[in-house]
Amino acid sequence: MSENEQPAPNFERGLAELEAVVKELESGELPLEKALELFEKGVALSAGCRKQLVEAETRVEMLVRKNDKLQPEPFPTDNP
Repeated sequence: MSENEQPAPNFERGLAELEAVVKELESGELPLEKALELFEKGVALSAGCRKQLVEAETRVEMLVRKNDKLQPEPFPTDNP
């Protein structure tokens, strides 16, 4: 990791930072350059959070017994 790179924030911290960025952008009181910088930061935070959610979804599996064997099955995402 280079000096300029920071470790990926955990999901909760990344989401909180993203919410702060959105709130600041929505204020409409930023100069264009600052707004663009925040927008880029927000896009990166959003991508990081989405990646963490996809990884978590992949890891969450239910074990289902089929033909006397335990078989991993994707966790259902639809609400009943």
